[in-house]
Amino acid sequence: MKRIASRDNPLFKELRKLSSTSQARKHAGLSVLEGLHLCQTYLAVIGAPRHAVFDAQRLDRPDDCHPELLALHDHVPADRQVWLEGKLMQDLETVQAGQGVVFVVDTPAPSLPDRITESCVWLDRIQDPGNVGSILRSCAAAGVRHAFLSEETAFAWSPKVLRSGQGAHFSLTIHEQVDLEALMARLDVPLVATTLDDAQSLYGPALPPKAAWVFGHEGQGVRPALQQAAQVRVHIPQEAAAESLNVAAAAAVCLFEQRRQRLSAQ
Repeated sequence: MKRIASRDNPLFKELRKLSSTSQARKHAGLSVLEGLHLCQTYLAVIGAPRHAVFDAQRLDRPDDCHPELLALHDHVPADRQVWLEGKLMQDLETVQAGQGVVFVVDTPAPSLPDRITESCVWLDRIQDPGNVGSILRSCAAAGVRHAFLSEETAFAWSPKVLRSGQGAHFSLTIHEQVDLEALMARLDVPLVATTLDDAQSLYGPALPPKAAWVFGHEGQGVRPALQQAAQVRVHIPQEAAAESLNVAAAAAVCLFEQRRQRLSAQ
């Protein structure tokens, strides 16, 4: 276990740079997980992080420390732990009420599959981190294990997307910077586009049991080339006076309607 008391410590400088700069994280191939839930989930699903950074002030007072923080500390190998003294932890935490723990982990970079044979989600230029994280969370809950993100989509491993995903990242295979139009050549399942133009009701004819769902930019929707290539085009019926659904909400409705139909057919 390393214990750091100075801002001049080289490891602390590295940790602070990673926590504050997206370019530093991307260059190093590392991601920063903040808070008990994300760190607990990572440890349970993936294993020990590269660094588990704890607030020494809390762990030094076990009677006053949150029990879940103590338990997390107990389950992380000692040689992966870094304890920060004084107010150093505040320099790493990006939320106001920090929980005293930050994990530094390797950012997954999986290779594209030769063929796509299972249900998956394609995110086409979705730029809001909260939307991306929410969609990934819905994927995990609906049993969709693969996501392909276009170049213009928000970085999946950014702190805001991670917080919105609530640990969903660790049960998914996430491909980033993907040319979605080129990816169509690898598809062995139907491409399903959400669109208002020339589309059937989501609750109309049966959905494909396996499909590549493509959800598009918050303002522009799915790009025309992907809409035209889709074998199935669906819209979600809603009240005429209502605004269109947020893309994350629409994705949840679609994925769980597919799941409902699949479960009903069993």
